[in-house]
This record gives sequence, structure tokens and C-alpha cells, in this order.
Amino acid sequence: MDLEYNSEREHLIIPEYGRHIQKLINHCIAIEDKEEKNKMATAIVKVMGNLQPHLRDVPDFQHKLWDQLFIMSDYKLEVDTPYSKPEKELLQAKPEALPYPKASSKFKFYGNNIQIMIDTALTWEDGEMKDALVFTIANHMKKCFLNWNKDTVDDEVIFKHLDELSNGKLSLNSDDVLSDAKNLLRKKPNKNYQKPSQKQGKKPYRKR
Repeated sequence: MDLEYNSEREHLIIPEYGRHIQKLINHCIAIEDKEEKNKMATAIVKVMGNLQPHLRDVPDFQHKLWDQLFIMSDYKLEVDTPYSKPEKELLQAKPEALPYPKASSKFKFYGNNIQIMIDTALTWEDGEMKDALVFTIANHMKKCFLNWNKDTVDDEVIFKHLDELSNGKLSLNSDDVLSDAKNLLRKKPNKNYQKPSQKQGKKPYRKR
């Protein structure tokens, strides 16, 4: 008896269903009688459902099973289906490339949230509210910079980065002074630490 190695067997498109389900689908493809083919396809879907009981509560569970049936047949199965047959071109189409985050390209230490805040500020009308927001953003940028560099940073550096990240649309005056570094990096007190009361002294020694 010759041994059959997995490397020599047919590739399983959805391995979770096993080789026997794949063989049943291949047999169903070869059936010429349309009525018999439809019955077998329906039976295979029922077996697939029994093999995936944890998915029964998933919306469109039956639709998912029929889609997987056609996928495992390499879209060669021609049977009547209660749902629209999935299109191979749509399922195998490559997704569009996501735009690379602006902040990550050069100033990674600021993170993407800073860029989101800057983009939001650009939508605001000029006025005191917008100026306050821009100043807050600059302070947060300084805090991010200090967390990354653990050193002092001149406010002019932050102003320059703000100008660059906003494409020259947001700026602060050189007279503006951002928060001091020690205030931005001030550590939070330990909640579990309780300062001993001055009234508390040593407990008096009692004779037994």
C-alpha cells in the first residue's frame, strides 16, 4: 500500500472543512444531472453547517456557507442557490492601499492624534477659540517631544514643527510661551501612598 503524503494531495482552499468535504464538492462538480447536483450541493451545505456550529448565531450564516461552497469549488460549481453567487474577481481583488499617516513619516514621536488635532483646527474659523486650540496643540506637541527625547526643547522648535505639519496654515508668535517642561512631565502622585499623619505616633507599650 502506497502512502499518500499531504504534499502530494490536492491543495485545500478552506482547510477548516477538511479533505472529505473538498472531495464531495469535487464530486458534485462532476455530476451531470442538474437536479441531482442541486440536491448534493444542498446536502454538502448542511454538513458544512454541522461542522461549524459556533457560527450558527452569525448573521447570514447560510449565505456564508453557500459562498464558501462556491469558493471551495474554485467557482466551477453550477447549481441553483438561494443567494447570489460570489464573483471571483471581486473576492480576489486587491484592496486599495491606505494612505500613509502624515505624522509618522517624519515626526513619529508626535503620533497620529496630533495630526488629527491639527486637521481639526484647520476647519475652525479664525478667532480666540481657534487660537486657544492651536496653543493647546502646541503644548501637547511639546509634551510628546519631551516624552520621546527626555530633554529640554526650545519652543521655536515646536512652532516650526507645527507650521510644517499644518502646511504653513497654523502658527504661533515667537512671543507665545508654552508650558514649562517640568509642568508638562509632572508625575502623578501614587494613589496607594498615604502620607502619615503628624498626630500619629508610636503606640504606647502595654504590659501583658
